[in-house]
Amino acid sequence: MNDFGKFVKTHGPRLAPFVATLILYFSLVRQDPQGELWTTVLKCLPIVALMFYVVANGFSLKKDYRRSLWILLGLVFSCGGDALLNVNLFPFGMVSFGVAHVFYICAFGWKPLKWPIGLALYVAVSLFVYFVHQKLDEILIIGVPIYCYLITTMLWRALARAVDAKNFLAIFCAVGAVLFVVSDALIAVTMFVGVPLPCPRLQIMITYYAAQFAIALSTADDGPQSFRSYRRKIK
Repeated sequence: MNDFGKFVKTHGPRLAPFVATLILYFSLVRQDPQGELWTTVLKCLPIVALMFYVVANGFSLKKDYRRSLWILLGLVFSCGGDALLNVNLFPFGMVSFGVAHVFYICAFGWKPLKWPIGLALYVAVSLFVYFVHQKLDEILIIGVPIYCYLITTMLWRALARAVDAKNFLAIFCAVGAVLFVVSDALIAVTMFVGVPLPCPRLQIMITYYAAQFAIALSTADDGPQSFRSYRRKIK
């Protein structure tokens, strides 16, 4: 059996709860949620399933699992953000997601720096913040820029890590970071700019869950007994 087959055989069962809860959410929640408890629970379940996946991979407070710890904490605060957004507490949800991005930044690290990537991303997000700041109220005019720079930093660190590592999991994680930004950008253009998107909830949630899945999957090579062979560089 090749490396990919071994990977699927080992990690597939651990990801089964995520797939099941994902199907449950998209099957039952057909409209934009209105703060009901049941839609909040269904929205959070896929992220809880990803927490289970991270822990099931093998988890401890030792150095070998440091990245898994940071990503687990990021998922916890993401879950909190999901719940808060679902009950129409947008500013508090944004704070919770901001904390999640801090943990993801810690997981991805600061080496290598790859500052040209960061510079390009910060220029782009600064233009976006300048464009939308007049459409924000007194609370969001402070919170939105801070959040934008946090998620941009998260994207920078994921991309820098992928460029340096050049293995599947790191690259897939960087794709997840990009999808996270896309998901939040879709929220921003619908809320603050008023751009009418077809099926906006589906676009937002599909990109969001795909992003969190890719980030959580990056913990597959944590720990001393992990699939080190799957980390080989892509030629």
